[in-house]
Amino acid sequence: MSHTTQTTDKPDQAKMPGQIPYIIASEGCERFSFYGMRNILTSFLITSLLLSMPENLRAGMAKEVFHTFVIGVYFFPLLGGWLADRYFGKYNTVLWLSLVYCVGHAFLAMFEDNRNGFFTGLFLIALGSGGIKPLVSSFIGDQFDQSNRSLAQKVFDGFYWIINFGSFFASLLMPFFLKQFGASIAFGIPGILMFIATIIFWMGRKRYVNVPPSAKNPHSFLNVVRTSLMAEAAGQGRGGLFLAIVGVVLAVGGFFIPNISVVAKLCLALVLILGFGGMGAWLQLERARGTHPDVAVDGVRAVLRLLVVFALVTPFWSLFDQKASTWVLQADQMTKPSWFQSSQMQALNPLLVMLLIPFNNLVLYPMLKRIGIELTALRRMGLGIAFSGIAWIVVGFMQLAIDGGDALSITWQILPYALLTFGEVLVSATGLEFAYSQAPLAMKGVIMSFWSLSVTIGNLWVLLANSSVKSAAVTEQIKNTGMSVTAFQMFFFAGFALLAALAFAMYARTYRVLNNYRQA
Repeated sequence: MSHTTQTTDKPDQAKMPGQIPYIIASEGCERFSFYGMRNILTSFLITSLLLSMPENLRAGMAKEVFHTFVIGVYFFPLLGGWLADRYFGKYNTVLWLSLVYCVGHAFLAMFEDNRNGFFTGLFLIALGSGGIKPLVSSFIGDQFDQSNRSLAQKVFDGFYWIINFGSFFASLLMPFFLKQFGASIAFGIPGILMFIATIIFWMGRKRYVNVPPSAKNPHSFLNVVRTSLMAEAAGQGRGGLFLAIVGVVLAVGGFFIPNISVVAKLCLALVLILGFGGMGAWLQLERARGTHPDVAVDGVRAVLRLLVVFALVTPFWSLFDQKASTWVLQADQMTKPSWFQSSQMQALNPLLVMLLIPFNNLVLYPMLKRIGIELTALRRMGLGIAFSGIAWIVVGFMQLAIDGGDALSITWQILPYALLTFGEVLVSATGLEFAYSQAPLAMKGVIMSFWSLSVTIGNLWVLLANSSVKSAAVTEQIKNTGMSVTAFQMFFFAGFALLAALAFAMYARTYRVLNNYRQA
């Protein structure tokens, strides 16, 4: 296992790879296409596709469809990472899944009044968008080596900036197009942008550094884990194997939980198997030495430690992704100009990101460094989770005012958006580069997939929380607090994030940071 190494590269001598603009420009168009359809999805479902449902059930169903879609988007990175790492390489996998992505957009535009056709389009977009999601960010990392790795964080910040550039204009324009021109146009325009993104990415094909897929490896992550769980040791029990079996049993039992979708049940099963299997492997990992080389065993331990970081980030995503569902539904209850759509408020998030990334890098971080405060990647991420919890405390108090009959202006949402976005910059932009740098060389795509999976799990917590309030007993307990279900859930998620931030800070103190960039 490689620790932080000394390199001779100097920032002023490092050269920016010439192929980076193709990836960045393609990503800007792709993000416009994704957020263009995603940010109008809840509103479209309530006002069009779900009109056949009773009005009091529409908002809840729209929220469930939205978060199920997001679960799919961030689940399919596992498939994309596996295909790229084992068979086709990152470039080919991104190109082919981008074409699937384009077809998905076409389905949304063509089947605006056909539920089955529309949901098929959502599935294809989840497959295409999710499949390429971890690969594009790790593909950027592949373009760097030890000689210019000092530029990588700047490019990852630029990558995140362009994502939000695309998201800003999509969030601002698509609600307007939906209202003025209808769903076919509003969903068709993002499809055109996705096609342009695919062409731009293809144009850079002769310039890219293509790391070939790994051959089938007898010392792969899963093989080492399997060996550690199955191996016996004289005089020692098999507690690790027992834990893994408990995870499988609980995963099967999860399919009998009422009131949650099949997608949520599958996701919960995956979480239980990963969680208990990972803990079991950790306990017995040393038993794999001898059967597997030390570098493979140490690499698995590094990955397991990294997965704990990812798990502690999941509450942040529970809060962050609800700005496109719960916060939009709250905005519907607030006063605003007749020309302004609730969904357009989401444009504030990417606008603030584009301002905060350069402000943090040019002003905040250097200023803190001058006074002796070093904001490491892990410290940034822990603070980001905490800021998301604070944002939801503010939103919760706003909901209490609305429930009490006060007419609140939608401008009140600016404060929680600012707090949540500051948290996002600290967590997400930092986490992309951190995940890449910590991943063993043979597992870059898969590790980035696990980073995306943390978003899936965050949305799973939302579905489970929403399902729990369907229970009469839980609803009665919430009524006893004097709060509405919506306000109670807002404070619940705030507390969830603040507890996660505390746990993250405690774990980060013992985490040993690695440097796993490839050699020049």
